[in-house]
Amino acid sequence: MRLAGKEKGCGLLWGAALGMLLAGATFAPVEAQEAGAPAPEGTPAGQAQAMQAPMVRVGDLVRVEGLRPNQLVGMGLVVGLDGTGDGRTSAVHVQMFANMLRNFGLNIDPALLRPRNVAAVMVTALLPPLARPGDRLDVTVSSMGDARSLAGGVLLQTPLTGADGEVYAVAQGSLILGGSTARSLTRERVHPTVGSIPSGAIVERAVDATVAQEGAIRLVLYDPDFVTAARVVQAINQALGSPSAFTSDGAVVTVRLPRAYQNDPAALLARIEELTITPAIAARVVINERTGTVVLGHQVRIAPVAVSHGAVRVQVGAQPAPAAWPGDLQQPESHVALLSGATIGELVDALNAAAVAPKDLIAILEAMQAAGALYARLEVQ
Repeated sequence: MRLAGKEKGCGLLWGAALGMLLAGATFAPVEAQEAGAPAPEGTPAGQAQAMQAPMVRVGDLVRVEGLRPNQLVGMGLVVGLDGTGDGRTSAVHVQMFANMLRNFGLNIDPALLRPRNVAAVMVTALLPPLARPGDRLDVTVSSMGDARSLAGGVLLQTPLTGADGEVYAVAQGSLILGGSTARSLTRERVHPTVGSIPSGAIVERAVDATVAQEGAIRLVLYDPDFVTAARVVQAINQALGSPSAFTSDGAVVTVRLPRAYQNDPAALLARIEELTITPAIAARVVINERTGTVVLGHQVRIAPVAVSHGAVRVQVGAQPAPAAWPGDLQQPESHVALLSGATIGELVDALNAAAVAPKDLIAILEAMQAAGALYARLEVQ
């Protein structure tokens, strides 16, 4: 229920189960089956691809509509700092400190307060679905003022509210600044104005959640796909022995409650979550230009294309390599030629043999995508 209101290396991952980190300009792809190898005789191409994909629990592919986390936030004070709290330029913590003292029966003029061991902070947490009073939550504490460090501080009792303004949890405890004391970390990597309190909040109020609505359960796919949704529907109907499940948009699977589960939808969900299917794997190439990481699906195909990038020339097609490349006075230093229908795996193998740098691989893939020769979605991060 919803509440109202540079380059250091190159990584390469094959599919969902095989992967290897690539350093420098070395590419060492690993595949369960040689790229481009023909499917077994009498086996359709689609079935051959499914044979290589893993079986996955339905419970790992979907979530139940109506069961969702909710964000909580609160404003509090961190005390016990060693003179690293908010300075004179921040009046928020002074007023909050005066208000706290007033709650304890002490009326003090805020103008007289100069607490350098106190800092005003924002406290955030995530309330998971089905959380009950007494459950504990991890919280994150962030400085609001000009405090230099929250190291050694203690968060005072802070109510955490949802989007509807209601209090759902209360946080309190000693802060932990992850990595701030590790000698291996440089000073620039330490962020002393943000800390955490593991299990630092106690749930005070539960969020009402409805698993079944109007006699049906709606399963939302984490990664919407028509093929995956159809396979989920097929698996559920086979398990229940009746056409109880259907999908209309590839993102949501609706399951009507059978008579045996009218009063026990949780048991039906438990049975559905244990079913296994082979999800569809979209052809996708993910590139992180900042880190040089490239994630490739080994089933990605390449159309006939010729790419010229610096001293590297790539040609995908049945025709032999041209005697001379347009605009070039001499032959390229590295020339890669592949047959039509080649895969990304074959391309990387060839570029690996030619000692092509990671940045050049990224540029070549981007050029192929721009030319419409890469049969996959190219995502640049």
